[in-house]
Amino acid sequence: MSEVELPREKVSLLELAWTFNHIAIASFGGGLSAWSREVLVVEKKWMGDEEFLSAMTMCRILPGANQVNMAVFVGTKMGGIPGAAAALVGLCLVPVAFMLVMGYIYFRFKEVPAVKSVLHGASAAAVAMTVTMVIKTGRKCLTGIVPVMLFAAMFILNGVLRWPLPLALALVAPLSLIWAWPRKSAA
Repeated sequence: MSEVELPREKVSLLELAWTFNHIAIASFGGGLSAWSREVLVVEKKWMGDEEFLSAMTMCRILPGANQVNMAVFVGTKMGGIPGAAAALVGLCLVPVAFMLVMGYIYFRFKEVPAVKSVLHGASAAAVAMTVTMVIKTGRKCLTGIVPVMLFAAMFILNGVLRWPLPLALALVAPLSLIWAWPRKSAA
């Protein structure tokens, strides 16, 4: 079943930068994928769930940070090369400045118990946001026994056994491609 492609509207460079700035400052760590889905699919409707999942899969397979790749993908889709640049600036500018300040504060006050507690709470929130995204997107793509088995294989190899992601992908990706490869229908 194919998702209807959403119309491509003209988006200003400022709106692209602001949107990715909003994504960057409203989330952190693993929760960033969940929040970017919320903004790009639900709020802005720049992508459908299937397109987001496909793009996120490619962004995770390609070298580089997932969200940087996603910013380039969406920026290019919505505004060409200038759109990609605007999305990247929006995604990176404020977080880089924030991390420089936080790095200074961390190395200055890292032994203070309150700082340790804040970091512990932040990591719990990131895990919760990632689980939320898995549940929401899993309903769309885990629709049969084979996708569930492929998901379980990756989860076990990478998440439980802690195999390196490239090795787990080298084993599971070919099986996924074989399963998803278009076949001629019997006429």
